[in-house]
Amino acid sequence: MRELIFLGPPGSGKGTQAARMAQIMKIPHISTGEILRDHVSKQTTLGQQAKTYMDLGDLVPDQLILDMVTHRLSEPDAETGWILDGFPRNVSQAQFVQEHLLAVDEKTGKIPDKDHVWVINLEVPDDVILKRLLVRGREDDHEETILHRLQVYREQTAPLIEFYSSRNQLHHINGDRSMEEVTDSLKEVITS
Repeated sequence: MRELIFLGPPGSGKGTQAARMAQIMKIPHISTGEILRDHVSKQTTLGQQAKTYMDLGDLVPDQLILDMVTHRLSEPDAETGWILDGFPRNVSQAQFVQEHLLAVDEKTGKIPDKDHVWVINLEVPDDVILKRLLVRGREDDHEETILHRLQVYREQTAPLIEFYSSRNQLHHINGDRSMEEVTDSLKEVITS
Protein backbone atom coordinates (compact mmCIF):
# COMPACT_ATOMS: atom_id res chain seq x y z
CA MET A 1 0.00 0.00 0.00
CA ARG A 2 1.45 3.36 -1.05
CA GLU A 3 -0.24 6.52 0.20
CA LEU A 4 1.16 9.93 -0.73
CA ILE A 5 0.02 13.44 0.03
CA PHE A 6 1.36 16.25 -2.14
CA LEU A 7 1.53 19.75 -0.69
CA GLY A 8 2.74 22.85 -2.47
CA PRO A 9 1.60 26.31 -3.49
CA PRO A 10 -0.20 26.98 -6.76
CA GLY A 11 2.37 26.79 -9.55
CA SER A 12 4.75 24.51 -7.62
CA GLY A 13 4.21 21.63 -10.04
CA LYS A 14 2.49 19.35 -7.54
CA GLY A 15 -0.26 18.33 -9.98
CA THR A 16 2.26 17.50 -12.68
CA GLN A 17 4.50 15.55 -10.30
CA ALA A 18 1.56 13.78 -8.65
CA ALA A 19 0.36 12.64 -12.09
CA ARG A 20 3.86 11.44 -13.03
CA MET A 21 4.30 9.51 -9.78
CA ALA A 22 0.82 7.99 -10.08
CA GLN A 23 1.75 6.66 -13.52
CA ILE A 24 5.09 5.31 -12.27
CA MET A 25 3.55 3.72 -9.17
CA LYS A 26 0.35 2.60 -10.91
CA ILE A 27 -1.92 4.19 -8.32
CA PRO A 28 -4.58 6.89 -8.82
CA HIS A 29 -3.79 10.60 -8.68
CA ILE A 30 -6.68 12.15 -6.78
CA SER A 31 -7.33 15.88 -6.95
CA THR A 32 -10.17 17.41 -4.92
CA GLY A 33 -10.88 19.82 -7.78
CA GLU A 34 -11.40 16.91 -10.17
CA ILE A 35 -13.52 15.05 -7.61
CA LEU A 36 -15.75 18.11 -7.20
CA ARG A 37 -16.14 18.60 -10.95
CA ASP A 38 -16.87 14.89 -11.42
CA HIS A 39 -19.60 14.81 -8.75
CA VAL A 40 -21.17 18.01 -10.09
CA SER A 41 -21.14 16.79 -13.71
CA LYS A 42 -22.64 13.41 -12.71
CA GLN A 43 -25.19 15.23 -10.54
CA THR A 44 -24.60 12.92 -7.58
CA THR A 45 -26.17 13.84 -4.25
CA LEU A 46 -22.78 15.11 -3.05
CA GLY A 47 -22.31 16.99 -6.34
CA GLN A 48 -25.69 18.69 -6.06
CA GLN A 49 -24.88 19.77 -2.50
CA ALA A 50 -21.47 21.10 -3.59
CA LYS A 51 -22.97 22.94 -6.59
CA THR A 52 -25.27 24.88 -4.27
CA TYR A 53 -22.21 26.35 -2.51
CA MET A 54 -20.24 26.82 -5.71
CA ASP A 55 -23.09 28.67 -7.45
CA LEU A 56 -23.13 31.15 -4.56
CA GLY A 57 -19.36 31.58 -4.80
CA ASP A 58 -18.91 30.01 -1.35
CA LEU A 59 -16.27 27.46 -0.36
CA VAL A 60 -17.52 23.90 -0.27
CA PRO A 61 -17.59 22.89 3.43
CA ASP A 62 -14.89 20.57 4.77
CA GLN A 63 -17.34 17.77 5.57
CA LEU A 64 -18.65 17.65 2.02
CA ILE A 65 -15.09 17.51 0.62
CA LEU A 66 -14.19 14.79 3.14
CA ASP A 67 -17.25 12.77 2.10
CA MET A 68 -16.23 13.04 -1.56
CA VAL A 69 -12.61 12.07 -0.87
CA THR A 70 -13.73 9.14 1.31
CA HIS A 71 -16.05 7.97 -1.46
CA ARG A 72 -13.27 8.25 -4.08
CA LEU A 73 -10.75 6.36 -1.94
CA SER A 74 -13.23 3.50 -1.51
CA GLU A 75 -13.13 2.77 -5.26
CA PRO A 76 -11.28 -0.41 -6.38
CA ASP A 77 -8.38 1.38 -8.11
CA ALA A 78 -7.36 2.96 -4.79
CA GLU A 79 -7.00 -0.35 -2.94
CA THR A 80 -3.24 -0.53 -3.55
CA GLY A 81 -2.59 3.15 -2.82
CA TRP A 82 -3.23 6.71 -3.92
CA ILE A 83 -1.81 10.18 -4.27
CA LEU A 84 -3.76 13.11 -2.85
CA ASP A 85 -2.98 16.36 -4.64
CA GLY A 86 -3.53 19.56 -2.67
CA PHE A 87 -5.53 17.81 0.03
CA PRO A 88 -5.68 18.05 2.99
CA ARG A 89 -5.69 21.86 3.11
CA ASN A 90 -5.93 22.32 6.87
CA VAL A 91 -5.13 20.46 10.08
CA SER A 92 -8.69 19.24 10.70
CA GLN A 93 -8.69 17.63 7.23
CA ALA A 94 -5.23 16.15 7.94
CA GLN A 95 -6.48 14.66 11.20
CA PHE A 96 -9.44 13.14 9.36
CA VAL A 97 -7.08 11.57 6.81
CA GLN A 98 -4.88 10.17 9.60
CA GLU A 99 -7.85 8.74 11.51
CA HIS A 100 -10.14 7.53 8.76
CA LEU A 101 -8.47 7.19 5.38
CA LEU A 102 -5.08 5.61 5.89
CA ALA A 103 -4.83 1.87 5.36
CA VAL A 104 -5.40 -0.14 8.49
CA ASP A 105 -3.54 -3.37 9.20
CA GLU A 106 -6.23 -6.05 9.31
CA LYS A 107 -4.46 -8.07 12.04
CA THR A 108 -3.73 -5.24 14.47
CA GLY A 109 -6.44 -2.79 13.45
CA LYS A 110 -3.82 -0.03 13.46
CA ILE A 111 -2.33 2.20 10.80
CA PRO A 112 1.08 0.80 9.82
CA ASP A 113 4.12 2.85 10.72
CA LYS A 114 4.56 6.38 9.41
CA ASP A 115 6.96 5.19 6.73
CA HIS A 116 4.23 4.00 4.42
CA VAL A 117 2.64 7.48 4.17
CA TRP A 118 4.74 10.06 2.40
CA VAL A 119 3.85 13.73 2.66
CA ILE A 120 5.70 15.64 -0.02
CA ASN A 121 6.10 19.41 0.23
CA LEU A 122 7.22 20.90 -3.08
CA GLU A 123 9.13 24.08 -2.31
CA VAL A 124 9.44 26.78 -4.95
CA PRO A 125 10.39 30.44 -4.32
CA ASP A 126 7.54 32.94 -4.73
CA ASP A 127 9.28 34.81 -7.56
CA VAL A 128 9.54 31.57 -9.58
CA ILE A 129 5.88 30.73 -8.91
CA LEU A 130 4.89 34.24 -9.96
CA LYS A 131 6.73 33.84 -13.27
CA ARG A 132 5.24 30.37 -13.87
CA LEU A 133 1.69 31.50 -13.21
CA LEU A 134 1.96 34.71 -15.23
CA VAL A 135 3.22 32.67 -18.20
CA ARG A 136 0.31 30.26 -17.75
CA GLY A 137 -1.93 33.23 -18.48
CA ARG A 138 -5.22 32.26 -16.88
CA GLU A 139 -7.79 35.02 -16.49
CA ASP A 140 -7.33 35.27 -12.70
CA ASP A 141 -3.52 35.05 -12.87
CA HIS A 142 -2.53 38.66 -12.18
CA GLU A 143 0.51 39.49 -10.05
CA GLU A 144 -1.55 40.95 -7.19
CA THR A 145 -3.96 37.99 -7.18
CA ILE A 146 -1.15 35.44 -7.34
CA LEU A 147 0.74 37.05 -4.45
CA HIS A 148 -2.46 37.10 -2.37
CA ARG A 149 -3.13 33.40 -3.13
CA LEU A 150 0.44 32.56 -2.11
CA GLN A 151 0.05 34.45 1.17
CA VAL A 152 -3.24 32.68 1.93
CA TYR A 153 -1.70 29.33 0.98
CA ARG A 154 1.29 29.85 3.30
CA GLU A 155 -0.96 30.92 6.19
CA GLN A 156 -3.17 27.86 5.76
CA THR A 157 -0.33 25.44 5.13
CA ALA A 158 2.06 26.45 7.92
CA PRO A 159 0.06 24.46 10.52
CA LEU A 160 -0.07 21.47 8.12
CA ILE A 161 3.70 21.56 7.69
CA GLU A 162 4.06 21.49 11.48
CA PHE A 163 1.44 18.71 11.78
CA TYR A 164 3.31 16.39 9.40
CA SER A 165 6.79 17.45 10.59
CA SER A 166 5.90 16.51 14.16
CA ARG A 167 4.96 13.02 12.90
CA ASN A 168 8.20 12.68 10.88
CA GLN A 169 6.17 12.19 7.69
CA LEU A 170 7.16 15.35 5.81
CA HIS A 171 9.67 15.33 2.97
CA HIS A 172 10.77 18.65 1.46
CA ILE A 173 11.54 18.56 -2.26
CA ASN A 174 13.10 21.44 -4.18
CA GLY A 175 10.54 22.08 -6.94
CA ASP A 176 12.65 24.77 -8.62
CA ARG A 177 14.37 22.33 -10.99
CA SER A 178 13.57 20.52 -14.20
CA MET A 179 10.55 18.23 -14.19
CA GLU A 180 12.82 15.17 -14.49
CA GLU A 181 15.06 16.24 -11.58
CA VAL A 182 12.04 16.73 -9.32
CA THR A 183 10.62 13.35 -10.34
CA ASP A 184 13.99 11.69 -9.63
CA SER A 185 14.06 13.26 -6.14
CA LEU A 186 10.53 11.99 -5.48
CA LYS A 187 11.52 8.46 -6.54
CA GLU A 188 14.49 8.61 -4.16
CA VAL A 189 12.27 9.61 -1.22
CA ILE A 190 9.71 6.92 -1.91
CA THR A 191 12.20 4.09 -2.48
CA SER A 192 14.52 4.98 0.43
